[in-house]
Parts: sequence; structure tokens; C-alpha cells
Amino acid sequence: MRPIRVMLKAAACCAMFVGLLSATAQDSPGRSELKRADLSGAPGMEVISSIVEFKVGDEVGRHTHHGVESGYILQGAKVQYPGKEPVALETGSPILNLRDIAHGGYKVVGDKSLKLFTVHVVDKGKPLYEYVK
Repeated sequence: MRPIRVMLKAAACCAMFVGLLSATAQDSPGRSELKRADLSGAPGMEVISSIVEFKVGDEVGRHTHHGVESGYILQGAKVQYPGKEPVALETGSPILNLRDIAHGGYKVVGDKSLKLFTVHVVDKGKPLYEYVK
């Protein structure tokens, strides 16, 4: 009887863990959250660090953030904005997107994924991404 309880508890923990993973993945399927913490000295703000990978063919919708996004391109790739020629986002380039300023809106093209390290300093409790048209 005891081993069954242990197995049921383990299964419940695994189900909760998978649920947490899928909940964080809803904002961007390729995002893996590394760390989240309250921003000291700024009530209602939090800091979130992540690795994001957009594979060839993925589209990054135009979006804003409820705060500042900063980061670094870990692996550059070619991207294409609608109606434009492809452009290269170079490995080692910095990223800085200010509060409520729309960015993104491209498709990853070429032969390799785009990988980013991002840090968001955002309003706690709000969605990380707000998609716009």
C-alpha cells in the first residue's frame, strides 16, 4: 500500500511540474525561463531572465512588454520583415526594447535558429508579452 502512495505523490508532482512548464511556454514556445525575482527597491516590479530560441520558419509577432527588455544575441540568424528583404541579426549584438514600444514582427529565414538571452524588468503580474497588430 505504501509504494502506491509514493508513486501517486510522485506522479502528482510530475504533473504539476509539466503544468508549470507549459504555463511558462505559452508566452513564447521557444522561451526557457532561467530566473524570476522581485526587483528590490521597486515594489510591483520583477526581473525575468530567459533563453529564447526561434527556429527557422518561426514567426515572432509584433509585441510590447510592460517594462524594459534587454539582452544579447547568442546565435545570429537571418530574419525577414513582411515585404522586405532578409536581414542578418548578428551574434553578439545587444538588444534593448523600451516599455510599450512595439517590436518583433519578423520570420526567421535561412539555415539556423535565432537564439537570444533576454532580461525583462517588468510589472509583476502582467503578461510578459502583449501582442499587437
